[in-house]
Amino acid sequence: MTKQWCVLKVASNKEEQVRQALEKKVQIEGLSDKIGRILVPVDRRVRPSPKGKGKSGEKKIVERKLYPGYVFIEMELEEDGSIGEKEWAVIKGTAGVGDFIGSGGKPTPMSQSDVEKLLMQVEKPEETAALAAEFKKGDLVKIKEGPFENFEGTVDEVLLDRGLIRVTVTIFGRATPVELEYWQVEKE
Repeated sequence: MTKQWCVLKVASNKEEQVRQALEKKVQIEGLSDKIGRILVPVDRRVRPSPKGKGKSGEKKIVERKLYPGYVFIEMELEEDGSIGEKEWAVIKGTAGVGDFIGSGGKPTPMSQSDVEKLLMQVEKPEETAALAAEFKKGDLVKIKEGPFENFEGTVDEVLLDRGLIRVTVTIFGRATPVELEYWQVEKE
């Protein structure tokens, strides 16, 4: 059987503690074959230190939970869509755990498109934090790779959610927006 992603309601501000406790219990109880990844998606942003705090120009990574009060669990469900007794006992016995989103005691699995969005948010945070720190609107950049190699332009927009930078370059006398990966450009 394949594992499906389900959404577990938890006490607010206890998401990370619940995730760690569940991971530990899954290992101890030997349920790794039934319960896979357990995630608390966060958005990491790079912010300069406020004036008067720390060194001037120092940057700080700030984390913000994308879905406060929820933990995402990849798990194998029974034929009828319910959770196995042993798995349910482990999950329900964890401090701070509420119930799964669903009805009739059965969690509603997430759609494939929602799972893809979730995994993209979880797998990209370090990249987007570096991207936010390195480039901002108005920066002059030189394209170092791709079809526009050696062109110079201005950062028009930083597309953090997609890990891209929109740069306006002049091609044949016209300003043209070009979307590039962050590693394809360098600051001038």
